[in-house]
Amino acid sequence: MTRTVNRVLLGLAGLVLLVLGGSVLAVGLGAPAPSWWIHHGRHDVLLDHAERTRWRDAGWWWPVVLAALAVLVLLALWWLVAVLRRHRLTEVLVDTGDGEGAQVRGRALEKVLEAEAAGLDGVTSAHVRLTGRRTAPRARVQLRLEPHADPGTTLQHLSAHALTHAREAAGVAALPAKVRLRGVKHRAERVS
Repeated sequence: MTRTVNRVLLGLAGLVLLVLGGSVLAVGLGAPAPSWWIHHGRHDVLLDHAERTRWRDAGWWWPVVLAALAVLVLLALWWLVAVLRRHRLTEVLVDTGDGEGAQVRGRALEKVLEAEAAGLDGVTSAHVRLTGRRTAPRARVQLRLEPHADPGTTLQHLSAHALTHAREAAGVAALPAKVRLRGVKHRAERVS
């Protein structure tokens, strides 16, 4: 759902920018401008002298406008990078050895990995996301650890059990994983 919304919003923004930019270019190259258009001809400027000097006495105006536009551009670029990087695998191709192969749903493999990782000693919850290519998946694992859990032992068990089982089930040679560990905060109770 989020992916579809992002694609629609990105497509609409691109279409609006293409139409506006194309029409400005067309008018600049000599095409007749419609009566409702903000510019009236080829030699019309974006900001005329009166618009540029309107806020001349306020020295803060143009730096604030330029900074706001720069922030908008940076936010748009950040959103674009975030949309492009959040690629979740929908399926993993499994080599069955018979030449035909099979497909495993990415979400199913994620849920199995999450369940096995959450079952490790000292882990309260786990979240797994598969990224990469269908033939070379990568895992992003987030684990919440109890205060008594040893991070090194937990990582060793995750690698030896959950990731190994997932790699064998998917039939891939390697399943690189990026693991983020977080501790669970417990509130101390006041004894009266």
